[in-house]
Amino acid sequence: MANRSTLSPRQRGRILLVDDDPGLLRLMSIRLRAENYIVEAVESAMAALAVLGRFQPDLVISDLRMDKMDGIGLLQELQQRAPGLNVLIMTAHGTIPDAVEATKSGAFGFLTKPIEKDELLAHVEKALKVSGTSAGGTEEWAAEIITRNAQMRDRLTQARMVADTDARVLITGESGTGKELLARAIHRASPRAEQPFVAINCSAMAENLLESELFGHAKGAFTGANTAHKGLFQAANNGTLLLDEIGDMPMRLQVKLLRVLQENQVRPVGSTESVTVNVRTLSATHRDLRDLMSKGQFREDLYYRLNVVNIEMPPLDSRREDIPLLVSHFLRQLTEQNASDRKVYAPEALELLVMAEWPGNIRQLFNVVRQNVALSNSPVISVELVRNALGEHGDKLPSFSDARDEFTRNYLSQILQITGGNVSQAARLAKRNRTDFYKLLARHDLNPDSFKER
Repeated sequence: MANRSTLSPRQRGRILLVDDDPGLLRLMSIRLRAENYIVEAVESAMAALAVLGRFQPDLVISDLRMDKMDGIGLLQELQQRAPGLNVLIMTAHGTIPDAVEATKSGAFGFLTKPIEKDELLAHVEKALKVSGTSAGGTEEWAAEIITRNAQMRDRLTQARMVADTDARVLITGESGTGKELLARAIHRASPRAEQPFVAINCSAMAENLLESELFGHAKGAFTGANTAHKGLFQAANNGTLLLDEIGDMPMRLQVKLLRVLQENQVRPVGSTESVTVNVRTLSATHRDLRDLMSKGQFREDLYYRLNVVNIEMPPLDSRREDIPLLVSHFLRQLTEQNASDRKVYAPEALELLVMAEWPGNIRQLFNVVRQNVALSNSPVISVELVRNALGEHGDKLPSFSDARDEFTRNYLSQILQITGGNVSQAARLAKRNRTDFYKLLARHDLNPDSFKER
């Protein structure tokens, strides 16, 4: 495993130091650069804001007491300009009111001068571990999608490329991963952006009602149809229609949908006349449509009509660096909705959110944050509240050692399966000498004989 001296500066993070004491700035810069951090040091809050866009820090460490704009003022300005960017506050006074003020305002942590080197590095490492640094540069069309994750940035690139065309897009992924948000983003980036965006959940209503909602109905088509109804294809004319949970659409309606996609015409229920429509169709599902096709539950011809381009949304567990960003966004959103004072998470509580298991993805994360805000009787949300909200899903991310051991054991098992338990051959494939390979097998409790063919 690489030690700190072999790590590149970018791997360690970018830190913006703000203090009106040049001597302290110099000392802290030396300490942090010695640990392979990239450091920018400025002597005022205004100077910090001036370099923010150019430097793009992963963490800000600011003095509390400064002229013109103090550390709290800088923190509040940063929350507007770079949501999720963690800030550590320093003060020479070290009083409890200072700590409370900084924490209430959303500071990640509090450092008391004179700052010991080990204390500084421990706080920096902890803050960067759950850093909510924005990736920056997100265009307005994708502003609703909060991310700094490489997979998600790749998905946005795909979405932006396909938005300029009229190609149909099938958005797949687990429930709660933001499929509808991506569909809306594609619409906003498309030439149809000024036209309607209409979404319907194909699993949320009975078959007859879904048919009427999608395709419309004529007056008198069925009991209760006292007036004609245009339907969503006509409502979305010249715009975009999202068919959410398309995998749950009944087979009879799949036939009718296919005809609309082929002919660009809709025939309302009970009508003898078709209406021409110009609609860009997007669809989304958490189900495996290929598996449904093999079971005869989804039409193959419809699948290929809908799946011109496939964009798969990654689960939240694979984009954990987005969790602090999303939490910050949800806190701000809930504050505006409830017209209440903004609350912040204690550092340990935020760490627990980052480490937790998220089977319900972003939707589950939002519900946890909303519950925490509702039940917290102080400005700082505690780790106990988070633990209670998470229940059995808390702290599921394995440690580095556990993850490494699991990978090694799986790797060794795979090689032994390939070689039929032949240790000499397995050692050659692994490029290890035979003695070391035996030690690895013993360490991971693997018996070569169990892989030999009987």
